[in-house]
Amino acid sequence: MNKKRVLIIIILILLLFTACNETSKDEKSPEEEKSQEEEKALDQEEVLDQETTQGDQEDEKKLPSLEEIRDRYEDQVPVEWGERVTGVKTRIDTEERIVALTFDACGGPNGRGYDEELIEVLIEMDIPATLFISGDWMEQHSQRVLELWEKPNFDIANHGKDHKPLSVNGKSAYGIPGTDSVEEVYQEVYENHLKIKALTGDSPKFFRSGTAYYDEVAVKIIKDLGEIPVNYNVLGDAGATFSAAQIYESMMQAKPGSIMLFHMNHPHSDVAEGVKIGIEALLEEGFEFVLLKDYMEELE
Repeated sequence: MNKKRVLIIIILILLLFTACNETSKDEKSPEEEKSQEEEKALDQEEVLDQETTQGDQEDEKKLPSLEEIRDRYEDQVPVEWGERVTGVKTRIDTEERIVALTFDACGGPNGRGYDEELIEVLIEMDIPATLFISGDWMEQHSQRVLELWEKPNFDIANHGKDHKPLSVNGKSAYGIPGTDSVEEVYQEVYENHLKIKALTGDSPKFFRSGTAYYDEVAVKIIKDLGEIPVNYNVLGDAGATFSAAQIYESMMQAKPGSIMLFHMNHPHSDVAEGVKIGIEALLEEGFEFVLLKDYMEELE
């Protein structure tokens, strides 16, 4: 065999070897393809998370500053005071047999407990609930708040920085002094808004004042700060003072769209027992339990 033929054969072998290598690079194992798909999915999820975070930041930037709130409301004199004030939502406008359970965690010297039995009842029975958390209670139970927020059946809402009645001129309710200025209303709502967002990553959608008392100017400020003021039309436990039988009787007053008010910060009360009995009875009557956030447009 002459040198020319040998050279041609070597060149052909090299070309064949190169082609095989290129083919092997293009042909990926199932494991490699799965890994690449997972990496792509993670990249897409990261992009979505970044977009959500940017959206939240943009929403926060749109909220008015304290100076803007002062300019809007400092000269306004309220004429309403109570739980049924213009602009406060107390029910879901629907004929469906649905009800919303809401629970307050008030804080303060006598309200810093955690009703674990109640929460376990809701979890075991797979019942959704909106939890209104005050700043003081959250400071005592920040890890619990985070654990509750991570459960899809619970939504964390704003119960005020210091659990005060919401007044622009210092009115009181049940012996508890309210906020006494536009500035203090702003702080009561927005500072706890920021605390909840810092802990959970989500801005709260709903606000309930300490004692559930407002004036109509304070209600406008809540709305300007991006939250919906929510009270109730079924008083479930009267500040966790009702017996289990009384709680059951209260829950039996439910109508389509009712919003019920209970407390989750009194572990030695009858709330857990009463709520459990009431839930069982309402389920038998064909009621479904829902989260407020799923009916925001129907609140009235």
